[in-house]
Amino acid sequence: MNRRALILNELGLNPVWVRHEVLAQLQVIEEPSSITVVAQPTPVTNTPNPHFSPIAQAAHQRMEATIATAPETPSQVAKGPSQEAAAIHQVLKARNTPAARQVALTSENTPQLDQRTQHIMQLDWDQLQQAVRECTACELCQTRTQTVFGVGDPQAQLLVVGEAPGADEDAQGEPFVGKAGKLLDNMLASIGQRRGQKIFIANVLKCRPPANRNPQAHEVAQCAPFLARQIELIAPKVLYASGRFAIQSLLNNDAPISAQRGKIHQYRQVPVVVSYHPAYLLRNMPDKAKAWQDLLLLKSQLNEQ
Repeated sequence: MNRRALILNELGLNPVWVRHEVLAQLQVIEEPSSITVVAQPTPVTNTPNPHFSPIAQAAHQRMEATIATAPETPSQVAKGPSQEAAAIHQVLKARNTPAARQVALTSENTPQLDQRTQHIMQLDWDQLQQAVRECTACELCQTRTQTVFGVGDPQAQLLVVGEAPGADEDAQGEPFVGKAGKLLDNMLASIGQRRGQKIFIANVLKCRPPANRNPQAHEVAQCAPFLARQIELIAPKVLYASGRFAIQSLLNNDAPISAQRGKIHQYRQVPVVVSYHPAYLLRNMPDKAKAWQDLLLLKSQLNEQ
């Protein structure tokens, strides 16, 4: 690497500018297992382009002066324009290979499981319950009364996923109790389903957020492996996502509920029906009619499965 490349790299700007004469020198011959760069040595002039503005020419001259005074070591001295061209070409080539593009796509969309998640995804049902009880992965462990693992049949056909425990849930250690819980029970009963009978009820978060505030992203991330393992162990035939945060966690999108309800979604090949949270329905009575339509869709899915 020559001094110019070294300075640009230290500034976090490498690669930025490539001299026109260097680009003209690149004649690439590619073989499956190697890359050969053929470059014809050409005298390099430091004279700024006469078409540059006076400000651009001054900036160019300052950079040339900086490069001229930069210290050199034997490992940093370039042997000629061909080495600069080869280095630039190899960097750009490496970034554009199918393997590099696939790595970028994988890291963005399907991140590798961390060690904690890998451990959780190996637990059996009893071990998973214990792991939830003992969890201290986020600050919610400092304010909870107890964790809320979930309740119901571990071999349920229907898994109801809510958002987070409230005050009643935190006190009793069971999801969907109090007024919202009674409404959920009535909603399920309207389509012939009963809590505890081939139904399991869980939340995205296993601990109550203080003052019943919305779950925060890092809290959801810490609890996500627990919910994923619950779903894997229960292997339900249908998932019912109740509320915005449950829908976001299962479907990995933040579209409004109104845009997602009325259709069947998928979570790892398991059908997902989405609807409003019972606590929301207690405050917005007109949307109960929409929730009833969602329940009918849920019933049809259960009958099909």
